[in-house]
Amino acid sequence: MKKVLILANNDVGLYQFRQELISELLKKNKVYISLPYGEMVEPLKKMGCKFINNPFLERHGTNPFHDLNLLDYYKNTLKKLNPDVVLTYTIKCNVYGGMACSVLNIPYVVNVTGLGTAIENSGVMQKIALLLYRIGLRKAQKVFFQNTENRDFMLKHHVVKGMYDMLPGSGVNLERFPVRDYPSDENGVVRFAFISRIMKEKGIDYYLFAAKAIKRKYPNAEFHICGFCEAEYEGKLNEYNDNGTVIYHGMIHDVAEFLNDIHCVVHPTYYPEGLSNVLLEACASGRPIITTDRSGCREVVDDGVNGYMIPCRNGKKLIEAVDKFMRLQNEERKQMGLAGRTKVQREFDRQIVVQKYVDEVEKA
Repeated sequence: MKKVLILANNDVGLYQFRQELISELLKKNKVYISLPYGEMVEPLKKMGCKFINNPFLERHGTNPFHDLNLLDYYKNTLKKLNPDVVLTYTIKCNVYGGMACSVLNIPYVVNVTGLGTAIENSGVMQKIALLLYRIGLRKAQKVFFQNTENRDFMLKHHVVKGMYDMLPGSGVNLERFPVRDYPSDENGVVRFAFISRIMKEKGIDYYLFAAKAIKRKYPNAEFHICGFCEAEYEGKLNEYNDNGTVIYHGMIHDVAEFLNDIHCVVHPTYYPEGLSNVLLEACASGRPIITTDRSGCREVVDDGVNGYMIPCRNGKKLIEAVDKFMRLQNEERKQMGLAGRTKVQREFDRQIVVQKYVDEVEKA
């Protein structure tokens, strides 16, 4: 029985998007997880995972001395546990976990879940980040990418020299997100949803801008928002919620159930996504999508078939797409949603991801 160690930066993402993989690994392996403690750690432990608390991982911190502490922590953890293989997710885990594994000659498999703003924006920070990534990934058994743009960028900058492969993002659990009956548009009510962390790069300003414009033309249109709100948006969001432009639900735990009454999911992001789970879950549920022409989003939308694709940072085009959706017959909207379900069944089933990881663990 092998020891598998998973390095991640938060418990919620690990539980929501990797639990099928963890369940499969637990059938033949001991699975350890190292990350900061959070509310989903207990469910992960109930599944059978052994939890190792990581107090040194700051998701958004850029202090190099703190990162050196993180590297030391990974080295010490690996020495004590001596795992047979390590699976890493997100930038800091990939970089510093990869460095620790390479020093100790422990096989590791990396998942590039997105490049992050430091790498996307050229400058000194990009050069430093790329250098760190080269060191961290140099001995990886396999590097998984979630979109071809990320892959091509990392190859162009000589970050990856060994084995690499593509994944359909995190995939989507087609049983947990079954296709749902499409809601009616009784009394002209059409419900849109923004489901994401509420931050600038996720396109919240464009969503609010579109909501304000569309509500003037279609008073019965509803614009729902779900997700953790960054402090800088609390005032603005409360204002729009109080005046009836949007309906803010806060954090929700059951996205599948929430989608039941939603006609369309809008994701106007320009954040450096790996591959958008929000879009995959919407499509799996039979809901059309409106999203941007950028890596991590364009892979999920066939423009005019299961939704609409618009340019990044373009409020005018977003309004046009929402207006176009409003003018569709409800049966046309329903068919768009079913086309999305067909697409994710064909291309993004999470079992594809699980099998590729199981193969790598067996190789280690």
